[in-house]
Amino acid sequence: MKKSIGISISDEKLAAINMYLEQKNTSLSAEVDKCVEGLYQKYVPQNVREFIEKTAAKKYAKKSVNAASAKSEQ
Repeated sequence: MKKSIGISISDEKLAAINMYLEQKNTSLSAEVDKCVEGLYQKYVPQNVREFIEKTAAKKYAKKSVNAASAKSEQ
């Protein structure tokens, strides 16, 4: 599950950021994603990140199996 967060920024600053990011062929969303990933890598211990990845993989596999069985029942 993904969560959304909100930030406050002036219209002028947001317009300037978007204008210059567009010139670099990127977006605010992509750059924020990179920053969040960097914070995650920096502050969340490796063993916790591994646990989260394994847990997410299990959930994904379980959803895939459930979706496949639901399709076969139709």
